[in-house]
Amino acid sequence: MSKLVWDETSKKLYETGVRMGVCYPQNENGAYPLGVAWNGLTSVTESPSGADANDIYADDTKYLTLRSREEFGATIEAYTYPDEFAVCDGSAEVVPGVMIGQQVRKPFGLCYRTAIGNDTKFEDYGYKLHLIYNATASPSDRQYQTINDSPEAISFSWELTTTPVAVPGGFKPTSCIIIDSTQVPEAKLKQLEGQLYGTADTEPMLPTPAQVFSLFGFEPEEDGN
Repeated sequence: MSKLVWDETSKKLYETGVRMGVCYPQNENGAYPLGVAWNGLTSVTESPSGADANDIYADDTKYLTLRSREEFGATIEAYTYPDEFAVCDGSAEVVPGVMIGQQVRKPFGLCYRTAIGNDTKFEDYGYKLHLIYNATASPSDRQYQTINDSPEAISFSWELTTTPVAVPGGFKPTSCIIIDSTQVPEAKLKQLEGQLYGTADTEPMLPTPAQVFSLFGFEPEEDGN
């Protein structure tokens, strides 16, 4: 037994920032074989929804609470976006330099990194990798204004909805995986980053949840039925 202690040195943690965004357009087989760097990324707001409580009553009292299925959504804000994201935003190139809108919106995957800070190392303490699967983007407003004495760059914004993908091990399908650099082996993390960002010999790609789990040593039990 030990007594609880609050606000110990080096244990005052916080999260901040967003950087190293990567977009992975989905191919016809549902894979994400080629990632592209997303420059100008300013924020990603994760917005889970659902999981609403539905109270059930019996014998004149509260019997139990059922909850609806939880959905994962997000909002991306950026000053620009990679050319490869255009097909995910409902655009198509007719000929080089000529684009049209209102086309089919292609699903995509997304990866970005946020910082974990503490009171001794600050933002150098660690980071989290966020992997988003099977996302589609809604149209965004684009307000063009005259250049004046206080010019501002246009900020694009997209609301994302996701369709969960299957994961091994008896877990429910999910759209989001988070990897904490302070909790996983460094060598395994670097191996995953080599896949996400590419190396001198390989193209960047988004591995499946099963591949991510396997990399970090998760072995689901086999169904004995």
